[in-house]
Amino acid sequence: MNDVRTKIEGLNWANITSGMQQKGYVLIQGLLSEKICAELIGLYISPGRFRKTVVMERYRFGLGEYKYFDYPLPPVVQALREQLYSRLAPIANRWISDLKMDAFFPDELRGLHQECLEHGQQKPTPLLLKYGAGGFNTLHQDLYGEVYFPLQTVFFLNEPDVDYLGGEFVLTQNSPRAQAKAIVLRPKKGDMLIFPTNFRPIQGSRGYYRARMKHGVSEVHSGERHTLGIIFHDALS
Repeated sequence: MNDVRTKIEGLNWANITSGMQQKGYVLIQGLLSEKICAELIGLYISPGRFRKTVVMERYRFGLGEYKYFDYPLPPVVQALREQLYSRLAPIANRWISDLKMDAFFPDELRGLHQECLEHGQQKPTPLLLKYGAGGFNTLHQDLYGEVYFPLQTVFFLNEPDVDYLGGEFVLTQNSPRAQAKAIVLRPKKGDMLIFPTNFRPIQGSRGYYRARMKHGVSEVHSGERHTLGIIFHDALS
């Protein structure tokens, strides 16, 4: 866990901030070791770790399964959530300022969670996702109540073209009076992707405007694909 903290602190956050401003997402390679990836995958069958299991096809979300962790979170998940939030909050506040929105995000995660609590959002949202052959996830946004943080992260726990085929990560960007833009990514094991929860600011001729973002996963052709999703706001249920 200390190794993960050291890696996060050692990232070039000026470049990450610039990348988020320019593209709306940043892919960071090799943040998690093979050992941590394997340990996180192993948690999927660990009893008592999760508050809720969602079978995607029941709700027409796709084909696959995901599990929301319960509090207290596993130490590595808690550490990632706290440390990444404190680094991402300034980026989120810049986005809010660019779009002239009436909001401000606290410096620390506990401040965000106090706001969530005041709006009835008490359930943890970090989750493990598992896809087998034929699995996919429809385009969506991870909004769980009135309070939400505009950035989130996902960690890729398997190696593409080795552990599974297909299963690309897909982002779509919808700008006013324009066709949707699709972004298709193939991260490797241990990589972290930072991307928008709901929207991103884009600079136009009359200032910044809001582009709506969604994300999903293309069909897995064979093998198994696991990811860890770190969402910073809590949920109503």
